[in-house]
Amino acid sequence: MFILKDWRLLSSIVLAHILLYITFSDRDIFWYIYTAANLFFISLAIMNEKIDDKQRTRSFIKYGLLSGLLLYGLFWIGHLLLPYLPFSWDRQVSKMYSWYSPQFIWHYIVLILIFIPGEELFWRGYVQKKLSHYFNDLTAILVTSALYASVFIYSDKWIWVIAAFIGGLYWGALYVWKRSIPMLIISHLVFTLLLIVILPLR
Repeated sequence: MFILKDWRLLSSIVLAHILLYITFSDRDIFWYIYTAANLFFISLAIMNEKIDDKQRTRSFIKYGLLSGLLLYGLFWIGHLLLPYLPFSWDRQVSKMYSWYSPQFIWHYIVLILIFIPGEELFWRGYVQKKLSHYFNDLTAILVTSALYASVFIYSDKWIWVIAAFIGGLYWGALYVWKRSIPMLIISHLVFTLLLIVILPLR
């Protein structure tokens, strides 16, 4: 397959796994290493792909806000169902909040300015865009979402892996629909602020 010859794409995915393995190896260094990882993701995406922005400012802001609210609503409904599911998913959610929630002002700054743009630029703006050259859009969305979720295996929280996969599917479909990375960043930002800061699900 031609994708196997795309050494930049393959090596970037391997590096993403290495960086996330280190990130989750010690909770005390999570915010430092994940910041560095996303700076790397941003640099890699910008150097290798043009940033898609095919929506007017008013349009990507509107769709970004609405889509972020919608995804939070879906997660809120899912959270209501957690106590009725096996494997103590709700306990995993509580641990994630207690271990990884932002505590200092600089945490909120890097979350907004580095984490969220880095994830969207890299996973949708670079990896999914590259994969769309080798596969149809649906396959590119599925593969990118699986890859995006796979780096969170090192958190030892399967609920995080599942959440990342669902988020990847959602933002991947939005990317195919609107071809606007700024819209995805706003959507991801609204979702994350609601989930972590404004209305946490715990």
